[in-house]
Amino acid sequence: MHLPDTARWALTHGLIRLVMRREAARDNPATRRVTDPQVRANPYPHYETLRTDEPFVGGLASKVTVRHGVATDVLRAATLGAATFGGAPGLIRRILAASGTGAARGVFEPPSMVAVDPPYHSRYRKLVTRAFTAKAVTALRERTEQVAVELLDELTELDVQQPVDLVRHYASQLPTVVICEILGAPTDMRDQFLIWSDAAASHLDPGMSRRQFLAAQKDIDALLDWLRGHFAALRRNPGQDILSDLVNSTDTDGQKLTEVELLATAMLVLAAGLETTVNLIGNGIALLEQYPDQRALLAERPELWPNAVDEMLRVESPVQRISRRALQDTEIAGVALREGEIVVVMLGAANRDPLVFTEPARFDVTRANAGKHLAFSSGIHYCLGAALAKMEGEVGLRALYRRFPDLTLLDEGDRKPTRNLRGFDRLTASLTPAPVR
Repeated sequence: MHLPDTARWALTHGLIRLVMRREAARDNPATRRVTDPQVRANPYPHYETLRTDEPFVGGLASKVTVRHGVATDVLRAATLGAATFGGAPGLIRRILAASGTGAARGVFEPPSMVAVDPPYHSRYRKLVTRAFTAKAVTALRERTEQVAVELLDELTELDVQQPVDLVRHYASQLPTVVICEILGAPTDMRDQFLIWSDAAASHLDPGMSRRQFLAAQKDIDALLDWLRGHFAALRRNPGQDILSDLVNSTDTDGQKLTEVELLATAMLVLAAGLETTVNLIGNGIALLEQYPDQRALLAERPELWPNAVDEMLRVESPVQRISRRALQDTEIAGVALREGEIVVVMLGAANRDPLVFTEPARFDVTRANAGKHLAFSSGIHYCLGAALAKMEGEVGLRALYRRFPDLTLLDEGDRKPTRNLRGFDRLTASLTPAPVR
């Protein structure tokens, strides 16, 4: 059964838009995060209004937690699984699953690894893990350092003429070149990959308009067409890149990923690998501008950079929320959950839990437990690319401030309009001190 894109939108984002509109009319406080521009710009005060002694608060047809311990239990529970198709009800999920067109048309839809549970998830993760080993990340580090130098050389030339947008010319470019290396694609495709990545990641925000949804699907279909041709080329002539390994890898039973599984995996690597890292670098620049004492400390003690990256991920989580669905009647933190019930984990709030992090809103590159953040989730769905993203963040930021120690942002920048992905669209900076007159 083929389901037109408009119908797919209506059953997922359209339905959510109706619910949000109804609940907003009822003055449901859970809608503020979606409808209030001030909450979108700075969600953290709103999160604190949800912080009580109770493990969960009410959400939009869901239970919500902002507590680190409860969030960890939710993410690690075997009785909770992926909330596919935006957490849609069972009947709608079955209709959407039956309407497959032979293509993985959404990062957060089956057979994407983040949208399936064992045994499918176990099989995919085992195959994909081999491509993201510590050895593979170490090999990419040297290349990332080279790319950083090249991009910084370009920034030096740009800064002579005018202030520089660090998101456009650096924070987005560095991880995109690395993604090109992973996919075995030419680096001159990096601007196209940014467009495709934005389209694929846009589905993380529930309640997209029909126009936004159709535009995103058009870009996703273009990406899928390119990937099919690329897979064929890598089968004929595999390279040393991670995608070549995935295309040609087999599991213990001698089975390879199918074409649709490969498409879903490659699209996930592109969207998750780019969006998280671009946001990490941009958020890191903004934090170091806000906390010059921490920036000075990193200049004195560069060995703190890895911990600083974890602290950036904690204070400004690139992904702010994640959902799980109860696979059966179960209990978490003493609260009964019905089969099919949705639980929303506010990662950005859990990472500022005062029961875990002292002065949680303060950015401290020496924080001893910064690595306890949940920015990359936890449990079986812990982000496979976490080590890669942290390496890129460390290399990129460290190189930037070594080259331009007097870098200064000229304004607060422009935040992305997204609710679940937190990062910047623009950060304009002067890279050198103003001349003395």
